[in-house]
Amino acid sequence: MERYLLGVSKQDIREQIWDYMESQNIADFPRPVHHRIPNFKGSYRACQNIKDLEVFARAQEVKVDPDKPLEGMRLLALQSKKMLLVPTPRLRTGLFNRITPPPGATKGVLRKCATSQGVRNYSVPVGLDSRVLVDLVMVGSVAVSEKGWRIGKGEGYADLEYAMMASMGAVSQGTPVVTIVHDCQVVDIPDVLVEDHDLTVDYILTPTRVITTGCTRPRPAGVMWSKVSCEMMGRIPILRSLRSREKQAGKDVTLQDEHQHAVETRSPHTAPPRPCDPLQPEVGEDVPSNSVYVGNLPGDARVSELKRALGERGVAPLRLTWQGPQHRAFLHYPDPAEAQRAVSCLQGLHLGANTLRVALARQQRTRDLTGGHAGELHPVSRPSDL
Repeated sequence: MERYLLGVSKQDIREQIWDYMESQNIADFPRPVHHRIPNFKGSYRACQNIKDLEVFARAQEVKVDPDKPLEGMRLLALQSKKMLLVPTPRLRTGLFNRITPPPGATKGVLRKCATSQGVRNYSVPVGLDSRVLVDLVMVGSVAVSEKGWRIGKGEGYADLEYAMMASMGAVSQGTPVVTIVHDCQVVDIPDVLVEDHDLTVDYILTPTRVITTGCTRPRPAGVMWSKVSCEMMGRIPILRSLRSREKQAGKDVTLQDEHQHAVETRSPHTAPPRPCDPLQPEVGEDVPSNSVYVGNLPGDARVSELKRALGERGVAPLRLTWQGPQHRAFLHYPDPAEAQRAVSCLQGLHLGANTLRVALARQQRTRDLTGGHAGELHPVSRPSDL
């Protein structure tokens, strides 16, 4: 088993795993695997090891993440005639979908159902009121330890999905959690990096091993609202619905941003905090630290061309502000860390004959104000979603 001299943060560990998988050609389509749950050569073989687990044999309803390395797991669930639930991408349209293959589906059709396209074409949504009892949860990981500590790609969706299922009563502390990774992704993760809202795992499947972690750390019994930002609330409708229900039930649903405002000590002359509406900056507001500047766009460039170029690099901003006549655009992300990762991923990007300039918007504006590319960048005002 490959070991690493790991860094001191989750992001250090992610970067080292991604770099190693690419440099050793362990990674598989889609590549590069940076900023993804990485697919790897041998993922189907790793998935086959689920057959050795009694928890899979007796499970009737299973939840499997939509990540590419779990495609073999989704196929096995369908072939075993289990009810398959798959989370909707980024929870945009709900919590998860139930995959329903057509009657008499052949193995070829089941294979299609297990792909991301099949998930879209052969599924029905499952709402908060659905009486679902998940017997087994299967998640992707960037890194995992034999203790059961798990690190995802940094967006927190797997943790949030589990917490929402717990709030619905769809899972309990006894619901087994399985992850599928390459052997090189099984590493030592410092205990201090594990937070209360992090999802831990009971079983790790690799192409060569089945690891029982014996993890006894309690998992979240519901959504920890103090960990949820206003930005996240703004882009996940089902999360807003769940919060409304829990608020009516008398639960404390104070969000992360609201909690920070409540504990800050402000002088009488300090302006009150702005309302929790991160999707609509005020006119003239300074460039936020979670925005990315993309400059030197060709004069005839279209927003669809930029979106396609971003997709080829695996970059998916929360929102895109198009300012084509000024030869620039802004990409908006939930937090500065994601914005910085996008900047790294987009270096050297071309559109037509132009090499695009990509930088954190705030840094770019600082350069402008000190003499670099004067006048090219101004504060964003009322950006529109494209």
